[in-house]
Order: sequence, then structure tokens, then C-alpha cells
Amino acid sequence: MSSPTAVLFDAPGPKARLRHLVLSVLGALAIAALLLLLIRALAAKDQFTAEKWQPFTDPVTWTSYLLPGLRGTLVAAFYSVILAIILGTALGMGRLSGWAPVRWACGVFVEFFRAVPVLMMMLFAYYVCLFGLQISGDYLSLYGVVAGLTFYNSSVIAELIRSGVGSLPQGQREAGLAIGLTPFATLWSILLPQAITLMLPSIISQLVVILKDSALGFLILYEELIRSGQTLASSKGNLIPTFLVIAVIFIIVNYALTWLARLLERRLQRSKRGLKPPPEDVELNPEMVPAAAEANALSR
Repeated sequence: MSSPTAVLFDAPGPKARLRHLVLSVLGALAIAALLLLLIRALAAKDQFTAEKWQPFTDPVTWTSYLLPGLRGTLVAAFYSVILAIILGTALGMGRLSGWAPVRWACGVFVEFFRAVPVLMMMLFAYYVCLFGLQISGDYLSLYGVVAGLTFYNSSVIAELIRSGVGSLPQGQREAGLAIGLTPFATLWSILLPQAITLMLPSIISQLVVILKDSALGFLILYEELIRSGQTLASSKGNLIPTFLVIAVIFIIVNYALTWLARLLERRLQRSKRGLKPPPEDVELNPEMVPAAAEANALSR
């Protein structure tokens, strides 16, 4: 007899569904009213006039401000993603290691950098590079942004990999050990590829977090999209329209990454459904045993 499935709450009835619908509609109307009041207040201060939007029709606005800022954001996110995946994979394997000192060291690293705010890590890396390593110039802020994003997101990816390996059937590990592989070889060759495939949508979704957190580089003078937008707004006097355009750019880029994660997830689900079970042995198939016995009797 199968055990009952645990649920957190009962399924809502007709009255509860109607109540939830009414509350959702009222909440949406309240948010729309607040947005309308905000837009009217900004319009009263001439923040939505055609003059404020005119700079975005000038190609210089894009080639000198917005596109270089977007490039800085994407560069910081690119380096952070590469380093976070490499370091996160190493930390995830370290947390699964059979050697206790390695497991404890990786656990301390992961738990520490998951608890520290990303901005604090950026500031710490920035000043370490400035005063400790004597690094200066255009790459100083980039090092600070990449270091902060790498340490935090590698810890998150390590936990994703560890949970992915933990969700695999125990027989996978036992099969690797049964054919003579060492525990490390079993983890590297059998468990890790399956765990990465299983957690790939979550790992790609983490790229959205990296891209958004790169905006914190504004506080350590990194020329990313928000800092470039503030420079543009200071010169043109159109702060609200500039940040609305920047928000739209972030939404488009993040939506593209989210769409990629969903696409990969659907492809992985289709590939799993497309797997066919191996053909059954006729002699071991219970449905074929009577037919095989009758055929043997006739042949005799």
C-alpha cells in the first residue's frame, strides 16, 4: 500500500477561489492606481515631455552612453559566469568529497560567501586590488565586480550541483563502484554530468541574477549600464526617461535568458520522455512464458 502524499494545504473550494480572485483583482487595481498617481506626478514635473525623450533619437546617445554601458554589463557578467561555473563545480565536488578536510573547507567557503552581501564582497575585492595588489586603471573596478559576483554565485552553483547529485538514484553511484571506478571517478564521470543536466535550467536562471547584480558595480565606479545612464541623465536632464529606457533594456536581456532556460528545460523534458526502455527478454517476460511453454510442447 502506498503511503499518502503529504500536502501543505487543502485544495481551495469554490468560495476560496472566488475570494482569491477578488483579492487579486483588488490588488491589481490598487497597484494600477498607484502607478497612475506616480505617472501623473512625474508628468506634472515635465518628466514625460517630448523634449525629455528627444535624446534617445540621437545615435550619439546610444553609441556614447547606453551601448558602451550595456557592453560593460555584459563583459562583467560573462567573466563572472565563466569563473562561477568553474569554481562552483569544484566546490560542489568538494562538498561531496569523501575526504573530510576537503568537504569541511568547501562547506565553510560556500556557507560564508552565501551569507555575505554581494556589494560587500565587491567593495572588499576592490580595495584589496587597490591597496593590496597595487592594481589601478580601467580594470580595477572590473576586478572588484567580477570577484564579488564570482564568489557569491559559485557558492550558489555549488549547492545546485550538490542537490542535483543528491537527487540521483543511489544505484548510479553503486554501479560506478561495482565496475571498479574510484569514488572520485564515479562522481566525475557518472554523477556530475547527470547532475549538471538535471540542474541546467536552474543554473542558467542564475545567470539572470549575475546580470542584474552587475549593476552594483555602479558603486565602485564601474562603467556599466546604470552608471552610463546616470552620466547621460546628468548631461541631458532626463533622469526618469533614461532609467525607464535602462529598465526596458534589462527586462529584454533578462527575458531572453529566462526564455533560454525554459527552452532548455522543455528540451530536456522531451529527451527524457523520448527514452525507450530496453527490449525485454522473451524468456523473462511473464506474458510470453505461457506462449513459449506451449510452443515447446508442440515441438516435442
